[in-house]
Amino acid sequence: MQRRQLILGGAAIAALAASRALADIPTMSPIVADGVRPPAGVRKFKSAAVEAVIKKTTKALKDPELARLFTNCYPNTLDTTVETGVVDGKPDSFVITGDIKALWLRDSSAQVSPYLPLSINDKPLRTLYQGLIQRQARCILIDPYANAYMHDPKAMTDLSWSQTDQTDMKPGVAERKWEIDSLCYPIRLAHGYLVATKDVSPFDDTWRAAMRTIVQTFRDQQRKEGDGPYKFNRTASEPTETLAHGYGWPTRVTGMIHSGFRPSDDACTYPYFIPGNAFAVVSLRQLADISEMTGLGAAFKADCLALAAEVETAMHAHGKMKDAEGNDIWAYEVDGYGNALFMDDANVPSLLSLPYLGFCAKDDPLYVRTRAAVLSARNPYYYAGKVLKGVGSPHSGLNTVWPIALMMQALTSTDDAEIKACLAELKAAAAPRGFMNESVGKDDAAIFTRSWFAWANSLFGELILTLLAEKPALLS
Repeated sequence: MQRRQLILGGAAIAALAASRALADIPTMSPIVADGVRPPAGVRKFKSAAVEAVIKKTTKALKDPELARLFTNCYPNTLDTTVETGVVDGKPDSFVITGDIKALWLRDSSAQVSPYLPLSINDKPLRTLYQGLIQRQARCILIDPYANAYMHDPKAMTDLSWSQTDQTDMKPGVAERKWEIDSLCYPIRLAHGYLVATKDVSPFDDTWRAAMRTIVQTFRDQQRKEGDGPYKFNRTASEPTETLAHGYGWPTRVTGMIHSGFRPSDDACTYPYFIPGNAFAVVSLRQLADISEMTGLGAAFKADCLALAAEVETAMHAHGKMKDAEGNDIWAYEVDGYGNALFMDDANVPSLLSLPYLGFCAKDDPLYVRTRAAVLSARNPYYYAGKVLKGVGSPHSGLNTVWPIALMMQALTSTDDAEIKACLAELKAAAAPRGFMNESVGKDDAAIFTRSWFAWANSLFGELILTLLAEKPALLS
């Protein structure tokens, strides 16, 4: 069974169950399916600081539906996806995506990021972060080209769609799709944790080795001397599940970093994925910022900064195209030969998310033009339906809008009316279930994928807290 079949919701799940063994479909959280937060006795992880934020925030929210959604969504990662323990005498945290019981470097980092400001005064949260930073480092050292990992580092994948992949599958790897952002998110998490707490305890020799591996992998995937060590093929009905020739379509050397797959886990059309390269620029500078404090040293810091500058220069030289008026905008993907693809995908990093990631300001003219094109018919995955209007993804099929994209649109907007419209659509998208989903039908909110998708829930909590801090009048 392919992952695309696994993430279907609603009637599609029923149809699939009729033709396939139920054991092939991952167990959904029955509490999530009921549309209410799990009761205290069955929650996976508890934080007094998080409970205090929920209490304070729901009192501040005048809209009862926003208050209900915040209560359900903000703690969902902690309530349902976290498993903590000890490995070699140190904290260990394994964070699944929700309905798929594997750890994605991207998802696990994004799922816990909204709690970072609370960790300075909450010891259990600090332990959670210490364990996740350590776990991610060990995963990267197993294989930096993997996007998802097993709980047991000695186990072969139990994901049915990965078991016959033609690639170097190692024990501990759940899926081996090379995505630039998979190595950016652990840096973002480590940087955020250190800024919030000044705690250097998770940053040991294992973590430092993982960071060196990240930088070397980025350099290898500049592919200045051949295709590099990563190759991937999959027998699948969807062309986005495999790479042409095992390495992706041809490119010219530019200084940018190649990516096999997008953060949607779909194959790139052109291997220079611009949002991923932008994220790498930010992440390398964040890694440089903490290099000396974490024992990586001044020379490593200089190497990170040099690579970031090289990639950014190459992006400006090769990563743009023209809008309808003939002005520069960022492309989504390019090949270095002058060919470019314009679209955007709801998964982050995206073109829409560039200011959120820290690559540019919200009012940067190049970004403003790019954003306008993303939120228009120029983007083949932008939909305006009877219920929702926003960016979707080829990963979930046509005519669906992703709540994550609506959240990112609100987080990158400077227009209060646009933000209010995004909030209204998020309420409409979540109304039938009380939680955020991966995608929702543009004309019918009863159509959805993934009833248990913790990243979307966490990001909704982050959006509400950001608006309360920066634009409280919009929530009054």
